[in-house]
Amino acid sequence: MSAIDWPGLLRAGLHGLGLEPKVFWQLTPIELKIMLGVDAKAVPLTRARLSELSAAFPDIPKDIENGADRGLAGSGGRT
Repeated sequence: MSAIDWPGLLRAGLHGLGLEPKVFWQLTPIELKIMLGVDAKAVPLTRARLSELSAAFPDIPKDIENGADRGLAGSGGRT
């Protein structure tokens, strides 16, 4: 028995996408998945990807980002 849901794919291709049978059967499985939007869902965030994002966009404390520390530099340390 096949693990592929051919009746469901046929319904999706012929009725959902409006494909003609000849066009449906000429598609590769990857092409059909893309047309159906199966690959459009978000990929889970992995630890490695989180590390990449953290390196590309490091956190900057609000007081430094807004220049709040600049006021102290010119005052000789006095507030």
